[in-house]
Amino acid sequence: QHYKSITFIEAMTSTGEGPSATGSSSISANTSQISLADQFARSTEEEIQFALDEIRNENDKLEKETGILTKYLKRVDPKDIQTQIKEASPVQQDVVRVHKRRSRSRTGSTERLLKLTTEQKCDIAQREHDELREEINKFKHETEKILDTYRATREEAEIRLAEMKKSSYEFNRDIVLGAKNLRTGRVVAERVTRYFEDKMRSRKALIEKLRLKNSTLKVQKKKLQLQLKQKEEMGEVLHEVDFKQLRIENNQYLEKIDERNQELLKLKHSSGNTLQVLNTYKKKLNNLTMESNRLKLEISQRNELLTKIDKETELVEKEREKAESINANLRRQLQDYIVPEVLDYVQVRADLYELTKTMKTWERKVDIAQMELQKYQKQWLMMREHNRTVNPWATMEQHAAL
Repeated sequence: QHYKSITFIEAMTSTGEGPSATGSSSISANTSQISLADQFARSTEEEIQFALDEIRNENDKLEKETGILTKYLKRVDPKDIQTQIKEASPVQQDVVRVHKRRSRSRTGSTERLLKLTTEQKCDIAQREHDELREEINKFKHETEKILDTYRATREEAEIRLAEMKKSSYEFNRDIVLGAKNLRTGRVVAERVTRYFEDKMRSRKALIEKLRLKNSTLKVQKKKLQLQLKQKEEMGEVLHEVDFKQLRIENNQYLEKIDERNQELLKLKHSSGNTLQVLNTYKKKLNNLTMESNRLKLEISQRNELLTKIDKETELVEKEREKAESINANLRRQLQDYIVPEVLDYVQVRADLYELTKTMKTWERKVDIAQMELQKYQKQWLMMREHNRTVNPWATMEQHAAL
């Protein structure tokens, strides 16, 4: 069945639909159509379906090849085709011939269609592949430029946002909250003016700094342009291959830098973990040091207390010994003590009562005598003062005699 389907496809393509049809004789066309009809009548549905699938696949492949060839012909400048025919490869010459003969091939069905060889197709496909790769690289380069622009814009916006947040925080801290008058509750205008003047001065300083930086970059740009011009004059201009090599080396270095950055991040992560462990151990060490100092202080206090207790123990031992000696003496005295008689005790108590009563009587008499003495002393002083006022010369003579 496969052999029959192949013969059926060859018969169909040989009628004028395929590229090898000549159409030079109507007799041969009629005979081919009759044979095709016979083969079609003898073929089964499966063979016909298989043949149609093969024809569809062949048409799809031809459409793709035609699309690639059309793109290639559109990319070629028609004015430069004639001048490049002699210098071009056989593939390009055949393509030009095909392009010239396409209009003539449409005029009649009997005209023979040209077909490219495999080498020519590979050459065109290679050229289209290279062109597509260049377009992809160009688009990638432009996209990278756009992404760099967006990244720079985003970074600038983030920096600007951070500056605005900082300025807002400083304004709220220094003006809204810090510049209020406690008595009136209003913001002091002088501080607001001073704040904006400081901001203007800082902005002017920043502008001056950026201007100097811009001028420095312009000088560097002129130096680089001059160096590039000198290299162009000396024939040391870098070609596209050199740029590609530099781009490859740059990518390799970027990969190495990424690897080093990853290693650096890992080292930073391990360093952070190590610092956390170190800080934990430092905290534990500080706690243990404080506990050790506390225990040392407590030990010293306990030692002092123990020394004090030892001294007190010695004193207590001495006092105990004294008390024991006194107790022994008292016991000896108690053993040697003889209890008096009851009548003697009563007599002694009566004598004591009489003596106490006599003592109180004499004390009362002494108090009366002292009162009389004080009375006589007052009278004598009054008499002496009276004598002084009456006869002062006699008192002077008495003093002189004394």
